[in-house]
Amino acid sequence: MNTNSQHKIDYLLYLADTALILGQRLGEWCGHGPVLEQDIAMTNISLDYIGRSRLLYQYIATLSETETDEDRLAFLRDEREFKNVLLAEHPNVDFAYSVGRQFLLEAFHFPYYTALKNSADPKLAAIAEKTVKETAYHLKWSAEWVIRLGDGTSVSHQKMQTALDELWSYTGELFTPATYEQSMLEEQVAPDLSLIQNSWNQKVQQVLVEATLVQPQNQWMQSGGKTGIHTEAMGYILADMQYMQRSYPGLTW
Repeated sequence: MNTNSQHKIDYLLYLADTALILGQRLGEWCGHGPVLEQDIAMTNISLDYIGRSRLLYQYIATLSETETDEDRLAFLRDEREFKNVLLAEHPNVDFAYSVGRQFLLEAFHFPYYTALKNSADPKLAAIAEKTVKETAYHLKWSAEWVIRLGDGTSVSHQKMQTALDELWSYTGELFTPATYEQSMLEEQVAPDLSLIQNSWNQKVQQVLVEATLVQPQNQWMQSGGKTGIHTEAMGYILADMQYMQRSYPGLTW
């Protein structure tokens, strides 16, 4: 496989893995939401993400030189082979953390997948066309909750600010291109992250002002997820998610 082909697969894995791991994280709220309506909302968003990862893994399987499929890509790869951003694997901690994580990622995903609709790769553009409709709702849902908690009671404000302060150091990775992203940008397959960052900054600032929250000023940023270097939390996610296929290889429903 030549370098460009490998970069394309790595890029698609980055998109697919981020969707799968975030979907798995949101799925942990099923049956544990603060109110029934939001329990169902987060479960539905989780399903949207897992559905997105399936489309991307299926596409990757058609490009791979070795026999594989969506299930093997999701359940039989090791931690260092996953390329999701670190923010997606951050533990739920509490509702404010989950809402904050979701908002920071959706504020990125909406302009990202909107731009990806114009990708030179028609298959990826078609996936983006479907995804951006879902992401518009996800962004609306998460932004409303950030505002509701931030501009709510003193307790909800403190919890939302605490979550934002910790999650902030994971946002820099979103805009730091890995080698395969830079390669795909040159091929006009991937969006320009500098343009996405402008949209992200505007949306985040707008929502934080309305939520009466203070935007963190720390400059140091976490990194590594896009190249397979993950936090301790990732091992626990995979242990839970991959248990059945690891214990019973070839398991089918």
